Amino acid sequence: MDRAEPLKRIICTVTNDLNYDQRMHRICNSLVQGGYEVLLVGRLKKNSTDLKTRSFKQKRINCLFEKGKLFYLEYNFRLFWFLLFSKFEVICSIDLDTVLPGYLVKLFRRKKLVFDAHEYFTELEEVVHRPFTKSVWRFVERLTLRKIDAGYTISFGYQKLYANIGVELDIIRNITVLRDFPEQERKYILYQGAVNHGRGLEELFEAMKKVDSHLVVCGEGDIYDALKSKIALDHLQDKITMKGYLKPEELAQITPGALIGITLFAADGMSNKHSLCNRFFDYMHNGVPQLAMNYPEYAKFNEQFEVSYLLETLEPDEISAGLNLLLSNKSLWERLQVNALEARKKYNWQSEEQKLLSIYRNLGGKVS
Repeated sequence: MDRAEPLKRIICTVTNDLNYDQRMHRICNSLVQGGYEVLLVGRLKKNSTDLKTRSFKQKRINCLFEKGKLFYLEYNFRLFWFLLFSKFEVICSIDLDTVLPGYLVKLFRRKKLVFDAHEYFTELEEVVHRPFTKSVWRFVERLTLRKIDAGYTISFGYQKLYANIGVELDIIRNITVLRDFPEQERKYILYQGAVNHGRGLEELFEAMKKVDSHLVVCGEGDIYDALKSKIALDHLQDKITMKGYLKPEELAQITPGALIGITLFAADGMSNKHSLCNRFFDYMHNGVPQLAMNYPEYAKFNEQFEVSYLLETLEPDEISAGLNLLLSNKSLWERLQVNALEARKKYNWQSEEQKLLSIYRNLGGKVS
């Protein structure tokens, strides 16, 4: 039996390259401030930039493969061996794509395992239409999640979906840290986040043909090159700017200059339909009215604080109509902005982090 130690060392595991993950930066900073030693583990990509020094330790695992099944196999294998010989008391596995190594090391070394669900992974848009891939992740889900020591997710919808498979999770929302933001002229429509299928970007680009404003896109993903080609093909260079990946501190200078924020999703799979994404709160915290989908979490939030204009579909004509309404209706825009600035006083990371720290404290003071 191992010598008992305080639960003070935590390893958090993700599959991204760490520099752009605002949610994990917030979580790890809060854990450090709560007295924990934290290591955030991700992956090194060919185009990865140097890691910025932070309050927590960071490590990136180098893989031969960068995407697809071979990447997940290789990354999970390398992550397992890294965890097997590392010093820690708690593993926090973020999403289903890193939980298997954490689960196996929990069994072999009798450590605590926390599950952090940013998505409802088996219902992701890129998974739900691929039966074999979905069956593999379903197997991982059934094998691992009922053995976790604690867990949390980002929305009531996700909480209910996990409860339906016998997994009880708390809710820690993707909410922004409450702080002052720089006042500046608001002059563009902003999308920030992954540039992937299912985010309404193809439809948004089509809609921009009927909107007298400029769209700025911050992020990269699997349709980035296709969208750049569409800009050239449809002669939208004067209407759309794609900035690629930006570090959080760079994005913080751009968001306050937005007239409208974009939070659109296709309802392909339950993950999109029940999401409550961090950009929704980023826009809100910067007083940016937004265009969002009339899905359960956004509709529920709007009932309390009307911060967004909700769409029923992703049809380009409906998107352009919504954008033009927000651009032309000054009283509506101002009402949404005032509500956003009021809502951020209640919904902020300073409140959420207290719930986060409580979850880790309740894991117990000793392990064996």
